[in-house]
Amino acid sequence: MHIEQELKLDFSDVLLRPKRSTLNSRKEVELEREFKFYHNDRSWRGIPLLTANMAACGTFEMARVLSEKRIITTFHKYYEVDDYKKFFKTFKNPDFVAYTLGIRDEDLDKIKAMDKADLLKNFTFICIDIPNGYLQRFSDFVRKIRKLCPDHVIIAGNVVSKEMTEELILAGADIVKVGIGSGSVCTTRRMTGVGMPQLSAVIECADAAHGMSSDNGACGLIISDGGAVVPGDVAKAFCGGADFLMSGQMFSGYEESGGETVEIDGKKFKEYYGSSSNKALQVNYGKKDAHRASEGRHVLMPHKGSIHDAMQDLFGALRSTGTYIGARKLKEFSRRATFVRVNNQLNNSLSAYDTERRS
Repeated sequence: MHIEQELKLDFSDVLLRPKRSTLNSRKEVELEREFKFYHNDRSWRGIPLLTANMAACGTFEMARVLSEKRIITTFHKYYEVDDYKKFFKTFKNPDFVAYTLGIRDEDLDKIKAMDKADLLKNFTFICIDIPNGYLQRFSDFVRKIRKLCPDHVIIAGNVVSKEMTEELILAGADIVKVGIGSGSVCTTRRMTGVGMPQLSAVIECADAAHGMSSDNGACGLIISDGGAVVPGDVAKAFCGGADFLMSGQMFSGYEESGGETVEIDGKKFKEYYGSSSNKALQVNYGKKDAHRASEGRHVLMPHKGSIHDAMQDLFGALRSTGTYIGARKLKEFSRRATFVRVNNQLNNSLSAYDTERRS
């Protein structure tokens, strides 16, 4: 048994200290970033946001909208080869979609079938996703996929520590997904006692990834996955060193999101559930195995309408952060950031009467 005495921080534990800025307008803040990758010569430019690879948001419908905004849709694992054949007959924007798989034999069989059907060429990104990235067979699987897909950008996770960040990059990952138990519909911390406050995990893993340099001059990269509840949390993740941010909650509840639409007392709601919830296990696998416990929630979110305009508020908030800390580009956020520890960050005394919040 060992106890780490150093305090670990979540997004709600800090605020950003404002700094002198020469910016004249929020419009001057550049949100697009361009990346090169550790294991190949590809480059990518866009808004470094991704939907979570969940049935509630990683959908074809979402990709059609978000690709126009240069945001990545990480598809859920449950589309079949024939589904992709139909989709790519009309969708031609492979810089902004990611194929997702787990590490089961069935997942390996499906990606080989995708390769045989010549469908992997439609993806820039391949996301290898499991809740516990500390399994040795996960690192071994990453190596296997890197060999199968040498020219793709590989995302792998989830982990929350520097040692596993480094191991996954050496195993073949270009981008490491960071976060355990921080998601809004994840109950892993409650059920297992395992996790790490998200901001500290991001800072630690970003430092490890960025300290690794490949022959082509690119470093390892990380995604902050989960824990962002409000736009300010997205800004804090980037200020903590995250290269990309992934969210399920922020992309769920919309018309283009997955899940059923439910009407209760004349109001519309949209299903949203964790990938390890009883609902997900039943829908996607037909059962919950006797050796498993549910580690997710199944919730009904108020229907938010279309996502077409929703991203503009997030973009505006991030640009505003840039003006407060004097950052002209999103890539400068971490260099310009000073975090202040707080015991309270929001005044919610009138939140119950907020007309914009209710609308």
